Amino acid sequence: MLSPKVLIPFMLTGTIWGSTWFVITGQISNVPAAWGVFFRFMLATPALFALAVVMGNRLRLNRPEHLLALGVGIAQFSGNFLFVYHSEQHITSGIVAVMFALLMVPNAVFARVFIGERVQSGFIGGSLVAIAGVAMLLVHEWNAAPLGGNVGLGIVLAIGGMLAASIANVVQANPTGRGVPMVSFLAWAMLYGTAFDLVYAFVTAGPPTLPSGWQFWAGTAYLAIIGSVVTFPLHYNLVREIGAGKTAYNAIVTVCVAMLLSTVFEGFRWDALSASGMALALLGMGLALRARRVKSLQVQQSGALRR
Repeated sequence: MLSPKVLIPFMLTGTIWGSTWFVITGQISNVPAAWGVFFRFMLATPALFALAVVMGNRLRLNRPEHLLALGVGIAQFSGNFLFVYHSEQHITSGIVAVMFALLMVPNAVFARVFIGERVQSGFIGGSLVAIAGVAMLLVHEWNAAPLGGNVGLGIVLAIGGMLAASIANVVQANPTGRGVPMVSFLAWAMLYGTAFDLVYAFVTAGPPTLPSGWQFWAGTAYLAIIGSVVTFPLHYNLVREIGAGKTAYNAIVTVCVAMLLSTVFEGFRWDALSASGMALALLGMGLALRARRVKSLQVQQSGALRR
């Protein structure tokens, strides 16, 4: 873990994923959230296809693989991100990031229901501790409401995004999904999701609004290229080097970075309740991740906070 070839990408991926939560706030301040999602993946999709080509992955998918990519694309790159972008209009980005750290919980539930995978009792105990910590943070957010928005709606939207992402995670782990190179599969899924995002944006928000400020497009490019493409090879190389279980711990780095940025830029104010909640959330995540033995879910959780 202390080798530079492991430590540098470990910290880099956690830091990048932690920063993307805050960058999203700049994408929803100038344009409707639906168009912000579309612009991001409009840039990321061709870059991901290009990455698949560079990696020598096959791009041709058969009919079942295309159908799976369609379902995953709508759940992950449409439902998940649309919920997240809208939720950050009501609650601070760091809180949304902490909520998404609990993605491992619905992952485990859906995997148990749909593909019969089991987890240890230690995972359940750790998850309960993390949930208690997140609940304390949400109570603090409810009382403070620094964005002046509807905190309850923001929480509901964040939960919706978490469930959509979890469904995508579990579904893509079936035998059909495992038969396709990951980057190629994600490129097709992102293409389908982007097409859905385009239609959704037109229907719900009308014609696109094109911001003229460079800050918006710089943020969009950062989310698309750095946050959605560059981290993929870094992440999967870590999985090969140190295993999925250890790689999953960069979720804790992600949460810490996201909360730091919320504190500095979004006016999040710490008190005894929020500090205790954060400590419990991090402790619970550590206990739950340590208890995990199901490799496929560990791989998915380690990338759960990628925004």
